[in-house]
Amino acid sequence: PYEGRFTLIGTTDVELPEHSEPPAHAAITTDEVAYLCEQANRYLATPVQPADVLWSYSGVRPLLDEGGAASKVTRDYLLEADAHGGAPLLNVWGGKLTTYRKLAEDGATQLGALLGEARRPWTAGSRLPGGDLGAHGVDIAAFTAALQARHPGRDAATVRRLARAYGNQAEALLAAPAGPEIAPGLADCELRHLVEHEWARSADDVLWRRSKLGLHYTAEQRAAVAAWFNG
Repeated sequence: PYEGRFTLIGTTDVELPEHSEPPAHAAITTDEVAYLCEQANRYLATPVQPADVLWSYSGVRPLLDEGGAASKVTRDYLLEADAHGGAPLLNVWGGKLTTYRKLAEDGATQLGALLGEARRPWTAGSRLPGGDLGAHGVDIAAFTAALQARHPGRDAATVRRLARAYGNQAEALLAAPAGPEIAPGLADCELRHLVEHEWARSADDVLWRRSKLGLHYTAEQRAAVAAWFNG
């Protein structure tokens, strides 16, 4: 289950035509929707139709084309550091979201060598912000239960969402004055945290990028979040 109530089906990989709309406007096509429904229906007792699709998202990523198999092209990246003519310049070809941390570390290693500041790789053993759950290790269920026990007056669904979204940073959000509720389960305090610490600049940043709350909210509730940003 995706977000507890939905099913996420994907992905497709199509070439973005030259001179097409800007990458920010990339969107799934009707052919892709039909294809995904057709493939999913091979395994579903109750078929899904394109009309059942509630939401979709698309992205654009550069691929390093070396003339090989397409499946290999989508996985690789190439880094090239150049120190000719002054300050080092790092060129990056390829890459994707799931490999961003390794790519960044490899890039830093190359630049460090050129700058005479070689450092040992460290990201493999470093948790992302909020990832240190203390005595609970990686047991998010136990961490959530302990968080709920410390904040018995808070809605269980909200505590669970905050724990999964923010990890150990959820404690500070629950302990702080919540302020007015802007949309169900989304308080002024959390919106301010997203703006100040996670670079949210718009309602879409909150509803679709930092979370998927937009799937759960009505149009009126999404508009209330937009009004908060525009206020």
